[in-house]
Amino acid sequence: MTNYRRHYRAGGIYFFTLVLADRRRGWLVSHIDALRQSLHQEQQRAPFALQAWVVLPEHCHLLMRLPEGDSDFSNRLRRIKGEFSRQIPLPADLRQSQIEKGERGVWQRRFWEHAIRDEEDWRRHMDYIHHNPVKHGLVERVRDWPHSSFHAYVQRGVYPQDWGWAEEVDMAAGE
Repeated sequence: MTNYRRHYRAGGIYFFTLVLADRRRGWLVSHIDALRQSLHQEQQRAPFALQAWVVLPEHCHLLMRLPEGDSDFSNRLRRIKGEFSRQIPLPADLRQSQIEKGERGVWQRRFWEHAIRDEEDWRRHMDYIHHNPVKHGLVERVRDWPHSSFHAYVQRGVYPQDWGWAEEVDMAAGE
């Protein structure tokens, strides 16, 4: 069995990537309201600040700040994934191993996590998150993708409306 080493830091900021088990399904966009509800429900249960996010058809990126004294991001993500899975139709092609584990076959079992080290690391991951729909060829301009916190940051004056179109974006984060 693989030994996963997670970096748990109370009050830390983390970048996460969550991926569907079958990347062809596109459930995250087609069931965006269920994903939003799952995130909101978990924030009510175990508070965290969702600093940025982008939702693509088959994966999403989150930038999450945990409360001081709290380092439990794994259970938060488990519950978010579980709640989302319960809100969408059960896939017809579940494998026996998924059935035995009580899984619905919606998500990959693991997730990618990166502990943000400093402000520069935070900025690179913010840019990576918001530029992701362009990177994957879903839109030509960041502003054209609706499922992103980019629009809120434009309203706050953090990003200009045309950001990510003409300028170079540091894509070293997130991979």
